[in-house]
Amino acid sequence: MFQRRARVVIAVLIVISLTFAILDLRGGKGPFATFRSVVGTALGGIERAGATVFSPVLAIGDWWGTWGDQREKISELQAQNQALSDLVRRSAEDRARANALDGLLRVAGAGRYRITPAEVIAVGPEQEFSWTVTIDIGTQDGIERDMSVINADGLVGRVSAVHRTTSTVMLIVDPSMSVGARIAGSQEVGILSGTGDQNSLEFQMLDPLADVEIGAALVTFGSKNGKPYAPGIPIGEVTEVRGTAGQLTRVATIKPFARMSALSVVGVVVRPPRTDPRDSVLPDRPKSPTPTPTPTPSSSRGAGWSDVTPAPSPKAS
Repeated sequence: MFQRRARVVIAVLIVISLTFAILDLRGGKGPFATFRSVVGTALGGIERAGATVFSPVLAIGDWWGTWGDQREKISELQAQNQALSDLVRRSAEDRARANALDGLLRVAGAGRYRITPAEVIAVGPEQEFSWTVTIDIGTQDGIERDMSVINADGLVGRVSAVHRTTSTVMLIVDPSMSVGARIAGSQEVGILSGTGDQNSLEFQMLDPLADVEIGAALVTFGSKNGKPYAPGIPIGEVTEVRGTAGQLTRVATIKPFARMSALSVVGVVVRPPRTDPRDSVLPDRPKSPTPTPTPTPSSSRGAGWSDVTPAPSPKAS
């Protein structure tokens, strides 16, 4: 009896379920569409609220799980950044060295000097109170005392001491230095002396009546067999002349072309040119800009109406 009722109830429920399913499949317009929409809206709100509350907690777990990988990634990126920075710095240094060497070869080629390139490895203005630098070539490279030392800008000094692998160079700004010099474009010669100031030299002219212009360049006069100075090496330019023409003491202040505080690549003149290159090693002087004429207003008035005397007009008869 009980089993028969159960079978009847199950059959009724199946019929009812099929009826509701058929009604619901009719384009979503069945009796359960509204109910389902209300339930979906309510559950969606609960789901969004739960996500808002629990998302930070769940994110902490994800962050903690990936923290180790992120730390390794950060360390890797920092190492790559440091390597790139070192590469950029080395590239800039290599480029500067290449430019200095190119300039040195240009000077050597223009003056036909045979040189041996070197690099300044030590600076010692405090060594015995003299302005000297140490270069990385010596007797094994054919270097001898009293050889001229130049760079891309001009004369640097002369070799004062030689060792097997290094040499000491006395800079031209040292107070004990004296160089025979000539004013470019003329035959005026004099004695150039160091002052201990890296930006200033003194040039005493042998002819007190000689005409010296501000901005004139000086080159080495040259020594016998090119020692201690080969001829024609640019030295510097005149910035000031003290004394007037005719005075017994007439001294010009010279600013050296070579920057003594920024020496890197230099060259030792191991063989001077056979003939004096004169002024051919000097760089071309920059041309002064041509002044542009500006229109000026004329003081006289133009042929305007104010200068014209009006002619009397004929009267009508």
